Amino acid sequence: MIVALDLHDVRNAIGPAPSDTSLRSLDAVNLLLAGALSGFGPYVAVFLAQQKWTQQNIGFVLTAAGFAGLLTQLPAGELLDATRSKRTAVAVGATMVAASALIIASWPSFPLVLTALVLQAITGGFLGLAVAAISLGLVGHAALGERLGRNQRFASAGGVLGASLMGLIGYFASYRAIFLVAAALVLPLLFALGRIKPSDIHFGRACGLPDHHGPSAPPRARHTSVWTSPGLLTFAGCVFLFQMANASMLPLAGESLVYSEAPFSSLIVSALIIVPQVIVVLMAPWVGRRAKIWGRRPLLLVGFAALPIRALLFACTANPTILISAQILDGVSGTMLGVLTALVVADLTKDTGRFNLAQGFVGTVSGVGASLSTTLSSVVAASLGRAAGFLGIAAVALAAVLLLWLLMPETHPSNGNDRRPSSIKL
Repeated sequence: MIVALDLHDVRNAIGPAPSDTSLRSLDAVNLLLAGALSGFGPYVAVFLAQQKWTQQNIGFVLTAAGFAGLLTQLPAGELLDATRSKRTAVAVGATMVAASALIIASWPSFPLVLTALVLQAITGGFLGLAVAAISLGLVGHAALGERLGRNQRFASAGGVLGASLMGLIGYFASYRAIFLVAAALVLPLLFALGRIKPSDIHFGRACGLPDHHGPSAPPRARHTSVWTSPGLLTFAGCVFLFQMANASMLPLAGESLVYSEAPFSSLIVSALIIVPQVIVVLMAPWVGRRAKIWGRRPLLLVGFAALPIRALLFACTANPTILISAQILDGVSGTMLGVLTALVVADLTKDTGRFNLAQGFVGTVSGVGASLSTTLSSVVAASLGRAAGFLGIAAVALAAVLLLWLLMPETHPSNGNDRRPSSIKL
């Protein structure tokens, strides 16, 4: 008996087979994008201070940029689910980052810097979602963990190399030159992006719907189902608590070193930043592979559990050697969250067509937690002392571990059996 097969069914059975050129080019995109974005952050505050800005004005533009980034996560996710050309979205976003850097370097006036930082904040978060969408569109759900691990390795390497380069440029040239270099890095980024073949990025897969544009395409899930999914809400709550604890750890440690007038405090802070990135570079691909074999939940528990241990170490001592060693735990947490966040979201939104919207939702919740973290920890530390600040962080981090342990289900569809009782329903 002859059986007629739909062309889309044949392709899905064979599985995605992106070209090596596309995969290597995505590596370069991750590396260069992280390098370009490393030109922002603390360098903005230092440069504006050199331009005789007041602390109030610097704080205002940075806060406004942070809020803009938060408010655009959901619309960005919705746009990425709808748009067919994910490469174009990344190209537009990267161009906006370059324009923002050039504006800050060339015209550091209040209205222009405010505009530039808002643009950069909007596109900075958006670009992360878009790269995850391209990854899913290239390799499919089954190979996504390994691809995200590779993404994280190159992004962390780009962050370390970029920060080192920017630091040297700031020292030997000027802080203004940092932003010119950040803008220049966008040019090779666009070249690498252009080498990702559009035909390799399956539109349906890139938004969590394997055959979205085929004749047998199932309907997308409703928008409201994203923030009513029990599994997604639980995961978002875990990430919220994690970021509420994690985001203020390094700033609080850095402030303590400065206020105590510790020798070589700037070098110690640099080491506290670099050590976790090196751990991510080493561990990320391994985590991506293990997630496919062990499942997501055990690795998430390891990443979450490292945070309260690190907070307790920071509370007990200010010894620089111990603090730097403890940052290995930050690398473990960063690796697990960096690789597994998009992967868990992909699990929970499989076949719904709402992968990017759900990414935006989790990103928004995560950003709110990070924003609250620095304020609350600073208040506790100022009122009760440094040790109390870190103990408060440890308590919140432990709450995140307990929430994950008690309520978060395993989302990996093991053995090809895709039964996810807590995932989004159509």
